[in-house]
Amino acid sequence: MHKSGFVNIIGNPNVGKSTLMNSLVGEKLSIITSKAQTTRHRIMGIVNGDEFQIVYSDTPGILRPNYKLQESMMRFVKGAVKDADIILYVTDTVEKTDTASEGIVAKIGMSGIPVIVVINKIDLTTPEKLDELVELWQGRLPQAKIVPVSALNNFNVAGLFDLILANLPEGDPYYPKDALTDKSLRFFASEIIREKILINYTKEIPYSVEIAIDEYKEEPDIDRISAVIYVARDSQKGIIIGHKGEMLKKVGTAARLELEKFLGKKVFLQLHVKVSDNWRNNDRQLKRFGYEG
Repeated sequence: MHKSGFVNIIGNPNVGKSTLMNSLVGEKLSIITSKAQTTRHRIMGIVNGDEFQIVYSDTPGILRPNYKLQESMMRFVKGAVKDADIILYVTDTVEKTDTASEGIVAKIGMSGIPVIVVINKIDLTTPEKLDELVELWQGRLPQAKIVPVSALNNFNVAGLFDLILANLPEGDPYYPKDALTDKSLRFFASEIIREKILINYTKEIPYSVEIAIDEYKEEPDIDRISAVIYVARDSQKGIIIGHKGEMLKKVGTAARLELEKFLGKKVFLQLHVKVSDNWRNNDRQLKRFGYEG
């Protein structure tokens, strides 16, 4: 008997969805920062065993869209509700009630799909508060199983994995058994560069940036990558580059080191900065960057 299925991770921004998926997969596939809206795409991580294949999907945080980019991000979320074999709805012990997620929670409750509510960051609360949250979520999603974890500290992630495996349907694998993800090296290179921008810049800058990989050459001992950082306005270009190019150099160095760790080999990375006016509301540009129309 072989089990396989899609386990889709859904929840509000900043509850630890990406940290949880990376912990479940055992690899850093989703970038992680303390900023909301870090995840923009739906990213799959595949875990294989002799008798199972679990295809996890990390999704963007639930929000009310303000522009077309965010509309596309929410389409990833809504798609993940529909095509899951198991839904992991991730909340945490510190998030405030957010009306943007109420509609998604209602759809999850009516979907008929097995649901596991993961209460993350239990290291930041008391047993009494945790009991209140368990009761709250049992009321909101009565059919769901509730699992408290600390994804950052890897606490009870193994117990969550066992529960997922127990609820996984029988079936043949969807991907080759040696597959880790459905994304390309180009995708991960662009995400790692964007992560360093999220970490090193403040205010609107990280949310106005998208990365395009112009060239990716794999050689035996080194990968050569040329990437373009697109910004939405002229004024942002100078901020990204910084005084005498110092900020761009800092981001490039951090991204190169992370890429070398991810790939296990040397990387030569070139970064350029270009302006694409208001790309977040431009259908053609969004399609180019891999977002759904």
